[in-house]
Amino acid sequence: MSYILGTNLNSNKQVKIALTRIFGIGPKKAIQVCDQLGLSNNIKVNKLTKYQFDQILKIISQNYLVDSELKRVIQRDIKRLISIGCYRGFRHNAGLPLRGQRTHTNAKTCRKLRYVSIRS
Repeated sequence: MSYILGTNLNSNKQVKIALTRIFGIGPKKAIQVCDQLGLSNNIKVNKLTKYQFDQILKIISQNYLVDSELKRVIQRDIKRLISIGCYRGFRHNAGLPLRGQRTHTNAKTCRKLRYVSIRS
């Protein structure tokens, strides 16, 4: 097992697939990182050298917001929406869908994700 930015990467998977385990790195960004380093699409994580790991870490940390930084930015943006009192902020605060989805029968997922506890 290899660690990049505190995320455990499976050694038997391809690099482009293993990088998607990092929060904020999707398939497209993982392929971009591999292309910048000139890595093959089929290379596995356990075949990487220490230098290649360092280069991957350098590229990701310089070019992308990932992991706790990205989570902090998302939370800050949500708090800003709530504080200015806009429609999206109100919907965030109420735990309802933001983008016009139906709420009569659906929106159970959105309500499940709400983490407000009412106990006192």
